[in-house]
Amino acid sequence: MGTLEGHLLPGIGFLIYSVYYSVLISLALLRGEKALQHPLLPRKLRGHRLFQQVSYEAVTKVVVPTLGILGEYFYPLGVNRLQMIDWTDPRRPFIFKDNWQHVTMFGFFILSGVADMVSQSHLPRWGVKLERAAEALAFYVLVLLMATHIENKNSLEIRVHLLLMLPSFLLAVVLTVEVWIPNNPSIWLLKSWLGMVLSNWMMQLCEMYVPPTGQPWRADNPTDLAFLTIFFCWHLALAAGMVIAIYGLCSLWHCYYSSWTKTPGAKYQRCPMASSEELEKLKAEALAQDGGV
Repeated sequence: MGTLEGHLLPGIGFLIYSVYYSVLISLALLRGEKALQHPLLPRKLRGHRLFQQVSYEAVTKVVVPTLGILGEYFYPLGVNRLQMIDWTDPRRPFIFKDNWQHVTMFGFFILSGVADMVSQSHLPRWGVKLERAAEALAFYVLVLLMATHIENKNSLEIRVHLLLMLPSFLLAVVLTVEVWIPNNPSIWLLKSWLGMVLSNWMMQLCEMYVPPTGQPWRADNPTDLAFLTIFFCWHLALAAGMVIAIYGLCSLWHCYYSSWTKTPGAKYQRCPMASSEELEKLKAEALAQDGGV
């Protein structure tokens, strides 16, 4: 992950998921739903017993980290980092430390996706708690490994990763709270905002590898370090603006869609015409009542 490509893949993955989740909670709030309704896979795939109730979210959690693991091991093409110990060295030292840390992070997000699949297919009652617990575990592992990942790094990389750890840890805490307080709109919004902050900051890391000014960031310059924190604060506001913008667009779509899909009961409908037999029965009943009177 210590390259532009290594930060770009998780950054895009987190960004797409954050936008998707923001759209999901916006529609749930506009419709007054008490639980999030995740879109399911197409019926062709759901025909299999394993994928009967599996959502796109669960599949994405498995596919994207798997691509990341393959990149850690075999990118660029021709390299192979599957080895953990250098057996040619008599001291048997560990090698590819950073890559194995990233693979461990990706692995726990795959575990979260598998937990989603199991809960959605076989545990409809306790599924939400299991999903949030597995997701929280993945972010706790992310923070824990990041704490050791910044060892022996320069001050610039330490500052960047500390600012990355902050939204990651807060997301883990919010997900832990959601295990006991599920389907809470306030928690939905907080998760959406923190996810946006995390994904936007990941994209900011990509910019550090290809700076628009053409000049690299300088770890020995206190001004560069100060502007890192300034930019992170800007990302806090940017993430909030993105969540509000997505809610506004979803509100416009919801109003437009609702105007074209009115309930059948609200439309004018002609009364059904009775058949001749039914009319004769009504006449007979009316005459019988008149005779009784």
